[in-house]
Formats: sequence, C-alpha cells, structure tokens
Amino acid sequence: MERLQVSPSGHFLVTESGRPFFWLGDTAWELFHRSAREEARRYLENRRLKGFTVIQAVALAEFDGLHTPNRYGHVPLLGDDPTRPNEAYFQYVDDVVRMAEAQGLYVGLLPTWGDKVTPLWGVGPAVFDEQNARVYGHFLGQRYRDQPNLVWILGGDRPAVAGEADYRPIWRAMAAGIDQATGGLALMTYHPSGGNSTSAWLHDEPWLDLNMMQSGHGAGRDTPVWDRIAHDYGLKPVKPTLDGEPNYEDHPVSPWPTWNPANGYFRDYDVRKQLYRSVFAGGCGVTYGHHSIWQMFEPGRSPITYPERDWTEALDRPGACQVQHLRRLMESRPFLTRIPDQGLLLSDPGAGAQHGQATRDADGSYAFVYVPQAGQSVEVDLRNLSGCRVKAWWYDPRTGAAALLGEFDRAGPQHFTTPGAGPDWVLVLDDAAQPFAAPGQHE
Repeated sequence: MERLQVSPSGHFLVTESGRPFFWLGDTAWELFHRSAREEARRYLENRRLKGFTVIQAVALAEFDGLHTPNRYGHVPLLGDDPTRPNEAYFQYVDDVVRMAEAQGLYVGLLPTWGDKVTPLWGVGPAVFDEQNARVYGHFLGQRYRDQPNLVWILGGDRPAVAGEADYRPIWRAMAAGIDQATGGLALMTYHPSGGNSTSAWLHDEPWLDLNMMQSGHGAGRDTPVWDRIAHDYGLKPVKPTLDGEPNYEDHPVSPWPTWNPANGYFRDYDVRKQLYRSVFAGGCGVTYGHHSIWQMFEPGRSPITYPERDWTEALDRPGACQVQHLRRLMESRPFLTRIPDQGLLLSDPGAGAQHGQATRDADGSYAFVYVPQAGQSVEVDLRNLSGCRVKAWWYDPRTGAAALLGEFDRAGPQHFTTPGAGPDWVLVLDDAAQPFAAPGQHE
C-alpha cells in the first residue's frame, strides 16, 4: 500500500503515486478495545468486500478504555501514564493495523478518545498535558512510522476549545510528537464533537492536513451538512474536507441527550441522503457508521442508546451494503477535477428532505445531481457541461444500476423527474462525446 497525501489542488486525497483516493470510512471506534483477533479479521474482511477504504478506530477507547482491559486482559497504559504504554496492549493494536493492511484498508487511528484530554463529559480520566502528550505522540509515531496504511485522527468527539478552556496546546504537542517520529510523513486530521467542524478551531494549524466535521445524530434527519461542507471547501488555505461522523444507520433519531427510540431510527435512506449530499457539496469522501458496530455491541455488554441488534448482525445492514455504490460512482468519472456546482440547478434546490445537491467536472465533461425524492423534478442548465450533446442516466444508489434516459442537445435548460420507485436517485449527465462507461462502471 501507498501512503496517502493531499492532492495538488488541495481538495482531495491521493496516494504517493498520485492515484485518486476516495475516503469511504466506517466507525469502529471500539475495535482495538472490544474485539478478539478473529472478530477483527471478520469485520475487516466484511468491510473490504463492501468497498470501504478507511476504518476509524481508537487506541485509548471511550468506554473506560484506560481501566477496562481489552479482550486479552490488557490495559493500554501503566498507571494511567501516557509515557508508560503497555506493550502487550499495543501488540494487539499492531495486529489489527496489519490485518487492515492485508485487506487493503487504511486505518484512521485516533491516539485517544477526547475525554482523556477534554474532561467535559465521559468516563475519562483526563490524563494528558502538553509534555506527556508529546511523548505519547512520539511513541505512536515511532511505532507506526513504517506503516503506510495510517491516517492520524486527533480529537475524539470533543471540541478543541470549550468556552475559556483551550485544549489546542495539548493536541499540538501530540501532533508534534507524531510528526517528529514519522519524519513529517503523517497525514493528520481531528474528529470534533457533534455539530462541529475542525475549521472552527484548527483550520490554520500547520499540522491539520484535512478538515473533518461531525454532522452527527442529534439534529434530525436532514441537518444541512451540505452547507457546512461548502463552508470548509471554500476556506483558505485550501484543505480537503469530509463528514467523519454523519447519522448512524439504526441510531435513534431523537435529539441528544434523550435518544428516544419512539421517535424512530435512522435507516439506509437517511444515511444515503447525507452521504451523497456531503460528497457532492465538496467532500473528499465520507464516513458511514452503524450504531451497533461503533460500540461493538453484543449480549453481555451494556447497550449505549438503544442498539437494536448485535454488531455481527449489523455488518450486512442495507446502508452498509449500499455505500459502495457511492464510491463506484465517484471513481467512474474524472476524480481530481470535480467541483461542487449548485449553479447547475435552475430550479429551487429545496431544503431539508427535499434538498438536491449538484457537482460536476471543472471542464464540464460530466455532472451528478442527487435528487432525494421519488417523483421530484429538477431543472438543469446543460450549458454548464461541455460538448454538443449530453447523455443522461438515472443511477440507483441502492443497487448501483444505471438506466440510460437518452441524449439531449446542450442548448439550455432541461427538466428531469425521478422515477416513481426509489425514493432517491442520482442524475448523471455526460458529455456524449466522452468515452465514459455507464455510471458506477469502469472501462
């Protein structure tokens, strides 16, 4: 595997050889803490087969990760001291990272959950200061400096600044330790608390290579993730951006902190809407998550906010099976020259559940429009595309199937109405002179 880096344009990720990389993440936060080897192997193989590219997991885990041992009876730190890591615990982290590499997967490694730095809520305890954070970061960086399949994710569901409390010096120190030990090869971001983006506190930090937001689970089904991604996409200096924790499949919809299941659960449709709209708004990728998998819930464990099923059953839920079609669609057209463009839509893009989102190639060779509802019409300005004629398709985000609508003169506005089934669809518009395969397919 090749290491990842930021593309020359600043908006995307590529491998060292310049190959485009689409971040299709999964949150397995408790993977190192709660899994056994064969369980981890099963999970990683399942995710590879479904097209995932990044697994987000935490070394010092959320659920009493300092004191409750992993499946092999080991805690991560001796005496809660970040300068005294427990070799036996980190040998299992090594194993899982290498398993992921063998499956062609990158690991978005969180050195710690945020409650070990930012004691606003959670079990904690907060054990980090600037000095030991740098030592711990150096330890991890040195340990994994030759591991090409790592992306470093600081934070862990916490703000970097909370009121008058500024935790950035600790995160800077940890980042500096990682950077020094890896010889500057570490690609780093930060996982913020729900409803926030790293851009609010960290955009100008030199160690932050890409912005990450968490649209989260507490603001209803259609929080305007597209606006937040568009904001970060437009910042200077340019950095890639993505939603690293949207609504989880099978998570209660109701607002935090009540999470009342009587108000319903996020299902695959809710997941698809947010994933497609965030990517089309400018995301370099996106992360999926399942409410049982992130906590690795199974009988005998205390459930966190009403999981419906154990994590092994959740591996093959509809949303998890469908996200590969987003990756395939994005990779079936020129990748590194894509731009968001709501100017394609002459009709009202709508709000909330009806909001449609458009993206296209900078030279107009293709465009995608996500249309969230069955029977919903959009008016598209075909003059934003290139060529004399435009080939139109409907792409099904549930199955990855593409249906050709026909060709149209690139003369101006054109109306399109989604099929009655669905509910959601992607309108794909190609310059008919381009030698593109069907959407989601590769030559």
